[in-house]
Amino acid sequence: MDVLSDAVAVMRTGRPHSSRTCLRPPWGIRFRPQEGAGFHVILKGSCWLIPARGEPMLLGVGDVVLLPRELGHGIADTPSRTLTDVRLTYDDLATGRVALPVEADGTGAQTEMLCGAYRLDQSRPHPLLTELPDVVHLPARVGAHPALRGAIELLGHELSARPRPGRDAALTGLLGRDAALTGLLDLLLLYLLRAFYEDRSDDAGTGWAAALRDPAVAAALRAVHDDPARPWTVGSLAAEGGLSRAAFARRFTGMVGSPPLAYLTWWRMTVAAMLLRDTDLPLRAIAQRTGYTSEFAFARAFKREFATAPGRYRAGTPDTCPTLTV
Repeated sequence: MDVLSDAVAVMRTGRPHSSRTCLRPPWGIRFRPQEGAGFHVILKGSCWLIPARGEPMLLGVGDVVLLPRELGHGIADTPSRTLTDVRLTYDDLATGRVALPVEADGTGAQTEMLCGAYRLDQSRPHPLLTELPDVVHLPARVGAHPALRGAIELLGHELSARPRPGRDAALTGLLGRDAALTGLLDLLLLYLLRAFYEDRSDDAGTGWAAALRDPAVAAALRAVHDDPARPWTVGSLAAEGGLSRAAFARRFTGMVGSPPLAYLTWWRMTVAAMLLRDTDLPLRAIAQRTGYTSEFAFARAFKREFATAPGRYRAGTPDTCPTLTV
């Protein structure tokens, strides 16, 4: 997995949801704040996105928007339309109990959309994702982001009105969930983020857009993510990128926002927290996977970052989570 995939993986919880919706004016929907991310893809017609902060935004065919923090937003046929609340929880999304509160069927131009949501653990966001704006808008451009467009087309087919074999089956013997849709939604989120950072790479001298395209910094990040248990030093990470120790440390810190070993420790603890949350691995195994020679050393490092012991973290939700700082 690459750095971007890992950043998404440590935050993703639960099952993503998506639906295909066709509406004719008048219509307007308000989505309440959620601990996750939402997206809309315009397949036909147009609509207005009304964000929690900022001005309404007109969306046309092929436009994609991602709301990575889901502060609440509206979508409507006109920016002045009265909005009807969508009263959904993530339990509703996970079990498929989804019905938009608007069944508009007027005489105006039809708007067709793919709408969806991801549940993200915002208590320990990866800095790559915290750098995103409240609204990521990817306007339609001929030939731009073919992987993203391919994922949208496949998702649209899966969500079409005609049922397809395997789409609604529980697959309880294999995964216990709708494997096709879940996989496509995961790919869509990854391609959305890749497209955003690719668009920014030409004019970004600092930040994660620059870090992901810089050969030395990107090589070091991949090395850390591929093998967090390795006893990395600034010198060995610099060697991954083919730079001197001092030059690498300056470049890494300037782009990522923290020194190389600070990021290494933060990533180890983030991986450890995910393993504690999502697996039954013993503490000794988690310590080994995250670069600690003993369970005691791991527990001490974990408590220093989270202000709680690993066992207590696993037993319940911690009050504090690690923050990556310079």
